[in-house]
Amino acid sequence: MIRKELNTRSPLRILEKSTHGGVGKGNIGVIAACKGIGKTACLVHLATDKLFQEKNVIHVSFSTDTSHIVAWYEDIFEEIAKRYKLDNAMDVHDDIIRNRVIMNFRQDGVSADQVNKSIESMIKDGHFTADSVIIDGYDFSKITKDDFACFKKMAEALQIEVWFSVTLPKDGLVLDSNGMPTVLNDVASDVAIVIVLEPMDSFVRLKLVKDHEVIPGEKLNLKLDTQILLIAEEA
Repeated sequence: MIRKELNTRSPLRILEKSTHGGVGKGNIGVIAACKGIGKTACLVHLATDKLFQEKNVIHVSFSTDTSHIVAWYEDIFEEIAKRYKLDNAMDVHDDIIRNRVIMNFRQDGVSADQVNKSIESMIKDGHFTADSVIIDGYDFSKITKDDFACFKKMAEALQIEVWFSVTLPKDGLVLDSNGMPTVLNDVASDVAIVIVLEPMDSFVRLKLVKDHEVIPGEKLNLKLDTQILLIAEEA
């Protein structure tokens, strides 16, 4: 299969159709789940999908070690190439990997404003015209409304889409009556799309709980295949 056909057949087109075109430029999306459910796998699949479309991605990690992030991208690419029998897979790999930059921060050592300025500097001074920014491992229990507003302003100013992972606590009131993660209560107005990962018996369901200003209707019909760690259509 050629890359163009792969893009057309990607299950992430379902996400775009179900969310009025996706997150969109200047907006923020969130994937929320308890630790170890599959947030990073989903984010890397979203990012890799952008790379296949010849778009530029900045992946911001708040992990102490970024080597596992590179490994995630390699594994996700390999699974996609295998699943769709991608033509000239290694040539495609070498082509798209140039469109990805990985940045690493420690949350306790840097402010939200400093993170945003670093991203902006990479885009403007580093001449890396990013289309999407992935932010993984940011601790939302420590974030303030003003901190998050910085990210929203950056997304709008640079006209990029931003995806965050949000780790939910395993105890207590995790979701409100609408299914919205309570940790997002103070910043929900600045978030366009919220997806909560729901562990099922043999897969993880992607549940849409916020879709811009529209109340989500039917379910997404998307899942995370826990065997290959790819987002797939739920039969």
